[in-house]
Amino acid sequence: MKIFCSRANPTTGSVEWLEEDEHYDYHQEIARSSYADMLHDKDRNVKYYQGIRAAVSRVKDRGQKALVLDIGTGTGLLSMMAVTAGADFCYAIEVFKPMADAAVKIVEKNGFSDKIKVINKHSTEVTVGPEGDMPCRANILVTELFDTELIGEGALPSYEHAHRHLVEENCEAVPHRATVYAQLVESGRMWSWNKLFPIHVQTSLGEQVIVPPVDVESCPGAPSVCDIQLNQVSPADFTVLSDVLPMFSIDFSKQVSSSAACHSRRFEPLTSGRAQVVLSWWDIEMDPEGKIKCTMAPFWAHSDPEEMQWRDHWMQCVYFLPQEEPVVQGSALYLVAHHDDYCVWYSLQRTSPEKNERVRQMRPVCDCQAHLLWNRPRFGEINDQDRTDRYVQALRTVLKPDSVCLCVSDGSLLSVLAHHLGVEQVFTVESSAASHKLLRKIFKANHLEDKINIIEKRPELLTNEDLQGRKVSLLLGEPFFTTSLLPWHNLYFWCAGNSKMCLLFLLPRFPVSWRAGVDGAAPSSQDLWRIRSPCGDCEGFDVHIMDDMIKRALDFRESREAEPHPLWEYPCRSLSEPWQILTFDFQQPVPLQPLCAEGTVELRRPGQSHAAVLWMEYHLTPECTLSTGLLEPADPEGGCCWNPHCKQAVYFFSPAPDPRALLGGPRTVSYAVEFHPDTGDIIMEFRHADTPD
Repeated sequence: MKIFCSRANPTTGSVEWLEEDEHYDYHQEIARSSYADMLHDKDRNVKYYQGIRAAVSRVKDRGQKALVLDIGTGTGLLSMMAVTAGADFCYAIEVFKPMADAAVKIVEKNGFSDKIKVINKHSTEVTVGPEGDMPCRANILVTELFDTELIGEGALPSYEHAHRHLVEENCEAVPHRATVYAQLVESGRMWSWNKLFPIHVQTSLGEQVIVPPVDVESCPGAPSVCDIQLNQVSPADFTVLSDVLPMFSIDFSKQVSSSAACHSRRFEPLTSGRAQVVLSWWDIEMDPEGKIKCTMAPFWAHSDPEEMQWRDHWMQCVYFLPQEEPVVQGSALYLVAHHDDYCVWYSLQRTSPEKNERVRQMRPVCDCQAHLLWNRPRFGEINDQDRTDRYVQALRTVLKPDSVCLCVSDGSLLSVLAHHLGVEQVFTVESSAASHKLLRKIFKANHLEDKINIIEKRPELLTNEDLQGRKVSLLLGEPFFTTSLLPWHNLYFWCAGNSKMCLLFLLPRFPVSWRAGVDGAAPSSQDLWRIRSPCGDCEGFDVHIMDDMIKRALDFRESREAEPHPLWEYPCRSLSEPWQILTFDFQQPVPLQPLCAEGTVELRRPGQSHAAVLWMEYHLTPECTLSTGLLEPADPEGGCCWNPHCKQAVYFFSPAPDPRALLGGPRTVSYAVEFHPDTGDIIMEFRHADTPD
C-alpha cells in the first residue's frame, strides 16, 4: 500500500505530493528518535535502577505487594528493572504503537511476560477496575516523561492525571522529586541569538548604520526554549551575575498540578552588568532522601565535572529576558520562574512578586515578526559583523552606480547593503507575508521605504511589471531560506535565478554568490556517535530488538540521507583533510539530471570515524569565501572550528562502527554521492574502508 505525503521542495520552493511507503512516517520517527541515546545514558539508567530498587524495597517493607505503573515505557527497560528488583507486577504504558510492539517483544525476550503488561494507550486513556486495563491502582509510579525543559513533553498533565486516577495516594515515585535551577548571566553572544543589533556598513561616504525597528527591539522574542549543549559555550562568552538559584521543585509522589504558577528567588548580583540571559537546568532525585541524584548541571555547576555523563536527549536551557536590565552588585533583585503546563519562562523583578501585581503571567509571544521568520542561529548570523563585512567587500567588486539589483533570499538585508553602496535601484523578493512585513518595518526604521522595492511574490513568478520594466543586472543572495534544513537546500537561490525569471535580466549577470561547493570531512566524534550506535545489552537486559528496529528504519532510507546537526555543540576531531565533492556555478543553468561524484578519502589521523560531514562554501568573489562548515583548517590534532550559525549535514556510517576500536595509520574510505536538483536531496553512500598494506 502507498500513501501520499506532502513536502516542501527546498530547491524549487514548491509543495509537492510524493508517493511513499505506508510505513514512511513510522520509519522516520524511529530513525530520528533518541532511543539509542537514552539507552547509552549510563548515569540515567543506573540511577533509575537504584531508585526503583529502593522504592520496591520500601513497599515490600510495609508488607504490601509492589504494583508498578510505568508511563512512557519505551523499550520496557524500567519495567524490567522493577520486576528484577522484586515488583509483583508492572503495567507499562506506551502510546506509540511500533514502540509498544517492540516493548512486548523485548519483555518476552527477557522472560518477563508473566510480570509485565504492555498497554498501547496514552496514560490518560488507561482505565482501572475489574474490566479495565489495570485491576487496581498502582503503588509505585515510574516515569521518564522529561525533556530538556523538564515539562515540555507534558509531564505535568500526565502526573496530574495519574495521581487522580491510576495510583494510590502517597505512592512511591521514581523519580521522587525534580528541581529546576537557574543562573542569571550577561552574554553578548547569546543575546545576539534573540535581538537584532545595529549593523554597521562602511561605504565611500562614511559609515552607515542599519538600526532595528522599535518593536523588534522591544519584542520579548520567541516563546520556545533554546536548548543547547551548554558545556560547549566558552566561559569567556558570558559573565555570571548570580549564584545558581534553585527556582522550584516538584514532588512526584504527591498530587501534581498542571496549572500556571510562578516561583521567585531573591538574590544579590555578584557583579554589576546587564542581565540578559537565564541559564537553566534540572536534576531528578530518585529517592525521598535525595541520595540518588541525576543532574543536568553544566560543568561549572557540577559536583564532579570529571564524571559528567554526555547526553543529547537532555541538555541545558537558555532563556532570554524580555529586555536586558541593568543590575548593580549587591542590590537585591528577584528572579521569577513562570510556567504553564508545558513551558517555562523567566522575568526579573525589582520588588517581591507578592507585592508586584504586574508580574508577567502570560507566556512571552513574538509580536514583531522577526522571531517568527528568523530562528536563533539566523539572528546570530545577521548580527555577525564579520560576515556583513565580507558581503560588503564582495559587493564592492561587482556593483556599479547604474546597477539594478534583485535580492532573492528570505528576510535578507543584502538589499540594504546594496543601497548603501550606491546602486541605482534595488528590488527584493519576499515570498512570505511575514518576511514582507518585517522588511517593510526595517526599511521604514531606516528611512528606506521609498528607496528599496519589496515584491511579495515567489521569485519564479516575477514579471516585467513587478520590476517596473527594468532589466536586472545583479542577482544577490546570501543565500538563506526559512524552508532550508540542510546546507544545499539554499540552492533554491540558484533554481529561482535560472527559472523563467532569467528573461528579466541583462546578460551577463553576476550574482554575488556566483559559485558554491559542497565540501566534506570525516570526523571522529567524541560523543555524537551514541545517538546511532547499537546498544545490545543495557544494564543486563537484552535490547537487540530495539537495535534491529532502528537499523530497519535506517535502512528504509535514512542511512543514505543526512541529519542536520550544529557541530559546534559536539566536540570532534577531523581524521581527514576537507575535500571538495561537488561544485555549482550559479551562472550556468541548473542541470536537469542528477550530479554524481565518487572518490576516496584518506584518513590521515588515528581514530574511529563515525560519520562524514558535508557543508556548503560560497565563493562570493575569487578572494572572498563564506563557509557554512569549517571556518578554518583543522589543527594538527584534528580539532575543528565549526560555523556556529549553521547546521552541518552529518551522514552516519551504517552500521555504526564500534567506538572502542581505535584505528591507527592511514586508511581510505570510498564514497559515492548524488545531488538531485529536482528534489534538493544529496544521497551519499560509503562503500568500503580499507587499510593499506
